[in-house]
Amino acid sequence: MQMQWSPADLAFRDEVRTFLDAELTADMRRESQLMTSVYAPHDLCMAWQAKLHARGWAAPAWPVEYGGCGWTAAQRYIFASELAAAGAPPLSPMGIGMCGPVLIGHGSPEQKAHYLPRMLTGEHLWCQGYSEPGSGSDLASLQMSAVEDGDHFVCNGHKLWTTHANEANWIFCLVRTSQEAIRQQGITFLLIDMTTPGVEVRPILMLSGEHIQNDVFFTDVRVPKANVVGKVGEGWTVAKYLMEFERGGGVSTPGLKTRLGRTRAMAAKEADGGGGRFEDVAGFMSRLNALAIEIEALEAVELQILANMSQGEAPGARSSMMKTVGTELSQRLTEMALEASGAYGALYQAHAARPGGAVPGYPVPHDQGHVGPDHSITVAAKYFKDRAGSIYAGTNEIQRNIMAKAVLGL
Repeated sequence: MQMQWSPADLAFRDEVRTFLDAELTADMRRESQLMTSVYAPHDLCMAWQAKLHARGWAAPAWPVEYGGCGWTAAQRYIFASELAAAGAPPLSPMGIGMCGPVLIGHGSPEQKAHYLPRMLTGEHLWCQGYSEPGSGSDLASLQMSAVEDGDHFVCNGHKLWTTHANEANWIFCLVRTSQEAIRQQGITFLLIDMTTPGVEVRPILMLSGEHIQNDVFFTDVRVPKANVVGKVGEGWTVAKYLMEFERGGGVSTPGLKTRLGRTRAMAAKEADGGGGRFEDVAGFMSRLNALAIEIEALEAVELQILANMSQGEAPGARSSMMKTVGTELSQRLTEMALEASGAYGALYQAHAARPGGAVPGYPVPHDQGHVGPDHSITVAAKYFKDRAGSIYAGTNEIQRNIMAKAVLGL
């Protein structure tokens, strides 16, 4: 696919580059390169969001009247590409990328006026309360209860795998307000202040030793009925709308292409260094080129979705395809990066293969997978983290079921 940018697009690209040169510090770039999760560390994320918000660029996909940029699909893609190439950290998606579009589409005027500006400034940091111990991909089986009591709901239950609940001050939750024969009915979309009495957060440590996910317990938590988004009992419709943005409403291929370039550079460096792990450099590069072609194909679909979204159209079932293909390509990239890291990769593969834990005398790999200053990529930790990519936001098996029903009519 040949990308032909107009003179106006090229001028916009130069404007973005000038901004990044001025505002994206070397420390920010370095810390962003050390990321292994899809989420940036809290302090880094907030510092970068403040800079974007000051420039008016924190929420490119939002309508202008709510603080968005009014950009074309080409501008949104150029912006994402320049951020990825420069090594800018991502913003937390739960507020601006997920709850924000839901409020714009389903929220009341009062909710939009109160919550959207605070999402842009970072005053409100959001997390997502969907999964429960017995309700993951089968989300309609959720049982966290919300019982009416005057102008409030009283909430009791347990949410699981809640990313950044330890840092968020608001959570959007799916709760059960009634028991119905059809499980998707009787679910309500509710906004809950995390500082409300009865909310307890407990950490879940990752394989890498990082604290990103959490258990969240709700014990007699009182939530105003004004915090219902949409109608009581119709939260499933709201949740499905949000999931379209979670799974396929962003711009992911620039990041994949940047990582592909780093992997290619690592492989070339390892081959030149004679590390002994690359006997078939040509074969590796051939496989990497095949992966590059698949990323280009995904890019074409992503651009089409962006063009449609700029006209007010939600991603629809295509979001399931983007989530499935994007996460599986990302996983394959981590596998090839592990291979390209040569001697580092051999040690990490030994680490991963040991049923009892780490290689004796060698620390758990966190930021040790750097192959020279030009290829700062935490190879092993990213590999481990990306195993979850085909599970979170609805397993890829569930996504294939959605596509089979919504697209193929099966």
